[in-house]
Amino acid sequence: MRTVAQTITHLEMTAREQLVPAARPATSLELEPMGAESLELIRSTCLRIGEPHHWSTRPAWSTERWHEHLSRPAVLDWIARADGEVAGMVELELQARAAVEITILGLVPELVGRGLGGHLLTLATRLAWDARAEGGPPTRRVWLHTSSLDHPHALPNYERRGFRVFRRVSRPRPVPGSSRHGR
Repeated sequence: MRTVAQTITHLEMTAREQLVPAARPATSLELEPMGAESLELIRSTCLRIGEPHHWSTRPAWSTERWHEHLSRPAVLDWIARADGEVAGMVELELQARAAVEITILGLVPELVGRGLGGHLLTLATRLAWDARAEGGPPTRRVWLHTSSLDHPHALPNYERRGFRVFRRVSRPRPVPGSSRHGR
């Protein structure tokens, strides 16, 4: 393991009208709702998305932990499909004070760079604004965070869609790999 510098940027949107939709890509992108019954597909997609960016929390989860998480009513998941194939995923978490966090948003590595990310974020943000707990108030805030270890286009994409930075935190992060010669 080696340690690298990381900046976590927290962004938010406080009104639906702040969303600046991305252009529709040439490839059709559809979101299919999933639940705990689709644990293996959700887990494998999440791990495929996160591996190039050294996501470390969820790879360590047991099957039981995954099932517990996906069974929570406040957690909502969708698998993104492009031309019928798994392209990525979106996960939302309904929170207190009518907030919704986009906890996972990403594309599988082989589809990164094909112009799908902005549209996926647009779809995810619309889902977040429409989400609400049963009997709860309408969403008042959609937020997310990104790491400087995520794809370099992630932060600019969030800002282009209308999200605004409200906090930045820098901290070291262990990542796999040799520490020799800066690798």
